[in-house]
Amino acid sequence: MRVLVNVERWLLVAAPVLLVASILGRTWTIVTGFGNETIDLYVYWALAPHVLSGDLYDVTSPNSPPDFPLPFTYPPFGALVFLPMTWLPWVAAQWVLRLLSGLCLYWMVRVALRLVAGDGWTEAAAVWRRRALLWTAVLLWMQPVVHTFDFGQVNLLLAAVVLGAMTARDQRWAGAGIGLAAGVKLVPAISGLYYLVTGRIAAAVWSVVAFAVSVGLGFLVDPAQAKHYWFGLLGDASRVGPVATAHNQSLRGALSRTLGYDVEMTWPWVVAVVVSAVLAGFALRAAVRAGDVLMGVLVVQLLGLLLSPISWDHHWVWIAPLLIWLVHTKITPWVRGALLVLWCPIMFWDVIAFQLDRQPTIWTIPRPGYLSAIGWAYPALALLTLAAVPFVAKAVRREPATASLAG
Repeated sequence: MRVLVNVERWLLVAAPVLLVASILGRTWTIVTGFGNETIDLYVYWALAPHVLSGDLYDVTSPNSPPDFPLPFTYPPFGALVFLPMTWLPWVAAQWVLRLLSGLCLYWMVRVALRLVAGDGWTEAAAVWRRRALLWTAVLLWMQPVVHTFDFGQVNLLLAAVVLGAMTARDQRWAGAGIGLAAGVKLVPAISGLYYLVTGRIAAAVWSVVAFAVSVGLGFLVDPAQAKHYWFGLLGDASRVGPVATAHNQSLRGALSRTLGYDVEMTWPWVVAVVVSAVLAGFALRAAVRAGDVLMGVLVVQLLGLLLSPISWDHHWVWIAPLLIWLVHTKITPWVRGALLVLWCPIMFWDVIAFQLDRQPTIWTIPRPGYLSAIGWAYPALALLTLAAVPFVAKAVRREPATASLAG
């Protein structure tokens, strides 16, 4: 234990230097590699203005890969939110998103650390601030974060909004944040479940109101276009992307790769959803009873990632605060160790690229047995984590985290 304390002490001293080095390293890999293309950002940047011309869902990105023309897949409100970014030159838009994403990652780290530290944050604020720098330096290399930067995705921005909303005390801000985030991209809507379970009915109501406003703005701009999305395109997963490609780490994607066909919403998917919902239900109840806000938030987000038809690997940025929770919350040591040993290799080794290099095409559904098994990496570990939470939540309640260097 003394060795670990000394190692952490030296790492904390070097934290600012390590963060700078990490930022420089990530910048180099972005500008010299695939990340310089940011093909998803180009979809927003090039297509969002079409929300004003009425053909938002009839055009595709001119920068699409040859095997899949990329359309705009978000609600009309999402295009309205992206409009200000389209006023910037392309290179400027890339770097603005990267800067905002990096700041959101650091902010999420600070919020997560505050939640696990509790009163210990004020008692040893300098230590926790150094930890925030160190964690940010490390998490810049976590694969969902790496791919978020490489593709030019908005996952870190949306996750920061959702985390801020779910931990906000003001009911109006808590609800508005979730409602507007769901208006941009539907999956954050599941966060309302947390409000219902914790009795924050006002926040849940405000989230519905804010979401309704976002939908209404889309109809106000172009009723025909909004109607086409909400009553025609909504639920068409194939428009978002190939369901069974390795990038899709949802239950539907994993099941489809294993069974050799798109399971859609048939009985295998229904069974998996029921199992996930039961595990999440027990985990959420345990987290709420233990007063563990961060784990309560994470349980709901993991459930959303599992149930969504498409959960690209870069959507799993929520594993960043999960790793923080595992390291700094006092839970049963063997559970902590087991989950860290399982999650860390998957998060810091590009298991997705390994699969992509071996799949015939992004549209081919069946996979050889070993690729099917590897394709369960994210959802299987999420299910395992949900199953473990009820058994460690009591320990969390009995032994609140402190800010000592021992962590």
